[in-house]
Amino acid sequence: MTDEEIARLAEKLSLAQKVRLLTGATTWRTAAEPAVGLGELVTSDGPAGVRGQAWDERRTSALLPSASALGAMWDETVIERLGGVLAQEARDKGVHVVLAPTLNLHRSPLGGRHFECLAEDPELAGRAGAALIRGIQAHGVAATAKHYVANDSETDRLTVDVRVGERALRELYLAPFEAAVDAGVWAVMSGYNSVNGSTMTASALLAEPLKGEWGFDGLVVSDWGAVRTTVETALAAQDLAMPGPDGVWGERLLRAVESGEVPGEAVDDKVRRLLRLAERVGALGEADPAPRPPRTPTSPRGLLREAVAAGSVLLSNNGVLPLDAGELSSVAVIGVHAAQPRSQGGGSAGVFPTHVVTPLDGIRTELRGRARVVYAPGPSAGTEPLPLGTDRCVDPRTGDRGVLLRMLDEAGHELYAEHRGSGRLLEPTLVPGAHTVEISALLRPGTGGEWTFGIGGFGKLRLTVDGQNLVDGEFPRLTDDPAVVHVGPPCQYGRARLTRGRAVRVVARRELAPDTGRATVVTAAPPAPDPETALAEAVAAARDADAVVVVVGTTEGSESEGYDRASLALPGHQDALVAAVAAANPRTVAVVNAGGPVELPWREAAGAVLLSWFPGQEAGAGLADVLFGHAEPGGRLPTTWGARLDDVPVSRTRPEGGILPYEEGLHIGYRAWLRSGRQPAAGF
Repeated sequence: MTDEEIARLAEKLSLAQKVRLLTGATTWRTAAEPAVGLGELVTSDGPAGVRGQAWDERRTSALLPSASALGAMWDETVIERLGGVLAQEARDKGVHVVLAPTLNLHRSPLGGRHFECLAEDPELAGRAGAALIRGIQAHGVAATAKHYVANDSETDRLTVDVRVGERALRELYLAPFEAAVDAGVWAVMSGYNSVNGSTMTASALLAEPLKGEWGFDGLVVSDWGAVRTTVETALAAQDLAMPGPDGVWGERLLRAVESGEVPGEAVDDKVRRLLRLAERVGALGEADPAPRPPRTPTSPRGLLREAVAAGSVLLSNNGVLPLDAGELSSVAVIGVHAAQPRSQGGGSAGVFPTHVVTPLDGIRTELRGRARVVYAPGPSAGTEPLPLGTDRCVDPRTGDRGVLLRMLDEAGHELYAEHRGSGRLLEPTLVPGAHTVEISALLRPGTGGEWTFGIGGFGKLRLTVDGQNLVDGEFPRLTDDPAVVHVGPPCQYGRARLTRGRAVRVVARRELAPDTGRATVVTAAPPAPDPETALAEAVAAARDADAVVVVVGTTEGSESEGYDRASLALPGHQDALVAAVAAANPRTVAVVNAGGPVELPWREAAGAVLLSWFPGQEAGAGLADVLFGHAEPGGRLPTTWGARLDDVPVSRTRPEGGILPYEEGLHIGYRAWLRSGRQPAAGF
């Protein structure tokens, strides 16, 4: 469809119809307009996978390695193929617009969303992002370059004003977005933050250089909730305000146009861009979308396994790797992360994978029938209590593995009930008259002692275990950050002493209140092992084995969207664990399961150090391929790793007085290290 044909379609609409299209119809969909043959556009988070329109553990997704792993591949062909996986998932779920890639830079290793970004270098980030865009859009699904621009840290991210000079802005932070436009990206997302005094949804940078100098002809969509004023954002080159149906455009924008505060042509341009995007993805009239290769019935598992190896970085190797399975009689696998790896980062990009192959699973599969595998978790890794799930709970009503979700009215009468697989219910089903969300389960503890239980949400919360009150109180919402309110609400904790094998009934209730979301989370954790005993058991296992694989990493509490990191140290007792195990057995491979840089004080003592990032659903299978020589660890660092946080040249992420100055100018990443004269632990 030509620009002239799209313009004629827009002319058929009244002003009210046009304005209605510029705010989302729901959280994830735009409005349809039958008068011009416009269907709804469905959006979904990325880039680790395509979740679809609901946070529902029953709707699973293919889980890719984190964006930092993609940046480590330095391989546009593999990244483009992974973009094809995202596109096929999107098509299967009726999604037109994937909200990926994230093109912000690794300015500081403390950035909480570091794992969702590609590199510290704008050229590498731009090339990797362009490859992902090509892979997605080749299938008629729109990619979205985000978050335009300088949205490189999480502290006060809704309001922070980044002050950055023109040259650094152009050569560093805008450069990956220019590469995305050159690659033909169909959508760009404006961020929450301000740059040089102007909030991004009202920034002149949306017009120049984005739409003017670079010639971007696609749609500018806001980050969810980032459009917070009417006139100034409508006068800017912001096109679509998400989510909906409520917002600051709508009737207020209609009145602003009618009063002359906003010219009608500004609205017309926004509508034309929306129609152009709809035409590109096949949601406008009878138009054919971009050519779509036929959907193949093959699983993406092989590619996702290949991607684990392609992004893995071998930081050091003293002749230990690859391991020869034929020469091994026993292997010790050590660390909590070996059995419970972080396959993805925390926050809005999270998906529910159909499965995750753990490192322990992958190694056991590789050595089955050939060598004995001994597992020792070691001391605590500092992980937070996990949501109730099918591994240790049953629905008290049906006896099926999982939990019971009920919606209650104000008098406590049941309005709705269903069986669910997880105690993390971010969008429990709403029904008329709903007043309280209740999650209950029977938990049979495999370990006795003092357990820690938690309930996450806002407002009035109550948590009981066998009738004993562990949490009971009002917990107000203290943030507007949607990643906290709707995805990661804080938990309140209590403790109860349990007897091994004796089932207890866990009941969590959260009253629904305006402006608090409805996300409800129930967690449980057994008593932490005695650190000295657990460490001794791990050392004994290592000493008796022919080779050792110890897996360590970050936790959701130490690396996630919504907040920046305070430290680069591994949580819990993990550094002591690696040091002790490596001292007991020189054939120790330390595998680092983190989305961004961490301190590795034991790196010279380990026989080999392998960085696996957040490796996605095929984590253990791909890791085994690398450990046993079936695949090359093809990754190279996309960002510089410091030996200590104190050595890192650019670490500030916390604004002062609402302002975060990028005082380093051009000198981030390897440029900053070169200027500082310091030696990193591992270079870009």
